[in-house]
Order: sequence, then structure tokens, then C-alpha cells
Amino acid sequence: MRIAIVDESASRAAVIHEGLAELEDCDIFVVTERRGLVARIGEIEPDIVLLDLGNPSRDVLEEYFAVSRALDRPIAMFVDESDDEAASASIDAGVSSYVVDGLAAHRIRPILDLAVKRFNAFSRLQTDLAEAKGKLAERESIDRAKRILMESRGFSEPQAYAELRKTAMNQGRRIVDIAEAVITARQLMGGM
Repeated sequence: MRIAIVDESASRAAVIHEGLAELEDCDIFVVTERRGLVARIGEIEPDIVLLDLGNPSRDVLEEYFAVSRALDRPIAMFVDESDDEAASASIDAGVSSYVVDGLAAHRIRPILDLAVKRFNAFSRLQTDLAEAKGKLAERESIDRAKRILMESRGFSEPQAYAELRKTAMNQGRRIVDIAEAVITARQLMGGM
């Protein structure tokens, strides 16, 4: 596992590093410079990013939230103090674990595990949502093509679907591809 620790303070980074000492087969990278952070993390290609911000200003928080939006990795963020707005913003930015006043070596491993599990669960939800949206869009295209066939050829709904299905089978294509071709043809002919 590759872990990037982002902290401008070497002493705070050492606490996190100590909490990860028991991990086997683990490469740990400490990044202390904020400038070029996304590029540096891209070079490291970590499996997880641990951000220790101490007591950041609102501007610093916003900067790190922008970084977390750009990364598609589990992120655990440590801060000394927080408010509801900052916690909500961190979740919106994709932070997997937002820890307030919890920087202690013995807590690092459970927080790391939680961040990875939450990131994976959220990724599965995003994948499921994208798949559902894709299926809905396909269903809408098929329904629209059926309506076109029903209006133009006088088919009933089952007949229109059967025609789409038969054409798809004959051409070795998916029904949605045929439906989209019907919609495109209708648009080219000046309808809908």
C-alpha cells in the first residue's frame, strides 16, 4: 500500500508516520509543500492520502477541499478544530474521514481503515448510480423510438418493441442502438 501524508509540520507528520509503523508492505511518503500538491500526489500515486491540517484558516481548508475533489482516492483529513460548515464541505469535497482533534498514533490505523472502507462504499454507490442513470437513459430512448414507430407505422406498443427487437437481433446490435438510430432518422426527416 502506498500512503501519502500531507502535512506542513514535520512533527505532526511524524505522529501519523508512527501510527503507520506497524503496517507491513507499506510505502509512506511525506509531502510538506502545499504548492503543486495535486501534481506531487499524482507522481506518488498513493492508495490513500492522509491530510493533517492542524488549525487551518478557511482559505487553507478551501484549498485542500479543491485538492480532495481532484483526487479519486480515500482521503482522511485531520484538523484540530472544526465547525459544521467545514465538516459538511469536507464531505462534499470527497473526504472519506474527517477527524477533529484526533491526531494520536494509536488512532491512525483505524481511521485509515475507515477511510478506505467509506471510500469504497461511496465508489460503489457512484457506480451503481451511473449504471442506473445509463439504464434509464436507454429505457427512455427505447420508449421514444417505440412512440415514433407507433405514430409513423400505426404499431401497438408491443408491436413497436417487437420490431425494434427483431431488427436488433437481425443486425447483431443492441435494442438501444436501434432505438437511437430510429430517433436520429426521425430527427433527420424533420420530426420530433
